Amino acid sequence: MGKNLSADPCEPQDRGRYRRKVQRCLDTLARMLTDGSFSFPRKNIGLEVELNLVDAELRPSMTNTTVLEALNDPSFTTELGQHNLELNVPPRPLAGESALQLEDDLRAYLGAAARKAEESGASLAMIGILPTLRHEHFDQKWLTNNARYSLLNDRIFAARGERTVLSMEGAPLPGRQPERLRSYSESILPEAACTSVQLHLQVAPEEFAAHWNAAQALAGVQIAVGANSPFLLGKTLWHETRIPLFLQATDTRPEELKNQGVRPRVWFGERWITSIFDLFEENVRYFPGLLPETDREDPIEALDSGQAPKLTELRMHNGTVWRWNRPVYDVVDGMPHLRVENRVLPAGPTVIDMVANAAFFYGAQRALAEADRPVWTQMSFQAAEENMYAGARRGFDAQLYWPGIGWIPPDELVLRVLLPLAHEGLRRSDVSDEARERYLGVIEQRCLTRRTGSAWQREYVLRAEERGAERETALNRMLGRYLELSATDTPVHTWPLEA
Repeated sequence: MGKNLSADPCEPQDRGRYRRKVQRCLDTLARMLTDGSFSFPRKNIGLEVELNLVDAELRPSMTNTTVLEALNDPSFTTELGQHNLELNVPPRPLAGESALQLEDDLRAYLGAAARKAEESGASLAMIGILPTLRHEHFDQKWLTNNARYSLLNDRIFAARGERTVLSMEGAPLPGRQPERLRSYSESILPEAACTSVQLHLQVAPEEFAAHWNAAQALAGVQIAVGANSPFLLGKTLWHETRIPLFLQATDTRPEELKNQGVRPRVWFGERWITSIFDLFEENVRYFPGLLPETDREDPIEALDSGQAPKLTELRMHNGTVWRWNRPVYDVVDGMPHLRVENRVLPAGPTVIDMVANAAFFYGAQRALAEADRPVWTQMSFQAAEENMYAGARRGFDAQLYWPGIGWIPPDELVLRVLLPLAHEGLRRSDVSDEARERYLGVIEQRCLTRRTGSAWQREYVLRAEERGAERETALNRMLGRYLELSATDTPVHTWPLEA
């Protein structure tokens, strides 16, 4: 999606041309996989963080263009809403002290962005969903001024033919009844409420399927132990409300197509895979193009001439199918490679929490991918999907299914099974003992205390309301305290709970 597009309307012949070009790109990818055309010098990792800008009253600050101009750093870019920024940290190897350097680099990047934001009268907020968002912030006028965002908005609404419905029921606060949200939006800006951390891992083609399957199996527990998005439009909803919100905000299906079983574009998938080709082929087969523009490259001719084809149309199409674990084809310095992009985690609460989440994922993913008897041969794909939704809805109170154990809470599953695997996976990746123990120690303590960013937010608001605060006041106070503690960079499991 990181490409400027024409604002001209899409003609019927454009769609046919686009479909043929996407298929040609897919045929080229198949040939590249068969011919061994991919570069794989080492397992590089990458990380993206989506950020919120808030004003002095802790409301969304629609100043991303101003802040980006002041930053003048290509590592930062726009996102869908004017109150969003995205940071793309340069890729690096996983081995050695890399995770420690990643923590330092993240802190430096975010510190620079915070200083420039402050000059514009704004502050940075690393949080899954900004709890001070109101319905008015979903007005289409707050889309970032970029043709691709306007086109995406218009074409999603044209496909659906009706306004966005936001409908969900939450996990109740202790001693309370569940809260329900029923709202509407005339734009896709509810998607901009969802700010995430995206983890990338470069893999060899023959290793891709195992790493993607492992990531799918881990999604439920990842979300449960990393949740940080419990509030939306004043309601207490899921521990990780980003999951249903993103699905509903970008859904191209009216009710009738949902009833027919048409697949959503925000998608967990429907089966374990044997090749990365399976995922690209499903995306092409099941989903019409939202942004059907073509370039002049003939990908097969490019391949025959010894060049790495850009596969522009296939990549653009892939960027409008929002799998929670997405396949990525990319070309860097003229060399093509493949990546797994893990998209389930929210931003925040702190730098060390985010790096700990990344270390846990990379370690556990490698151990599961290289297991003698893979976990996906012992559980159904549906069980993995149900785990994701259970972890997102209930956090540490969820019950997840795991082969050989049955139903188990996420903290117990991590402490008994997955944390030892993560340690082993990081050892095999030659991660230093200092980095491994630092970050997996954070995950261990988070599970022992059962305190995620979401749990801390919910408890703070509950205590504030018990002392007489209205919900809006409680959310505002909570966010103010959250930002203070986030700036200290002490992990969330250590945060105090005075309200």
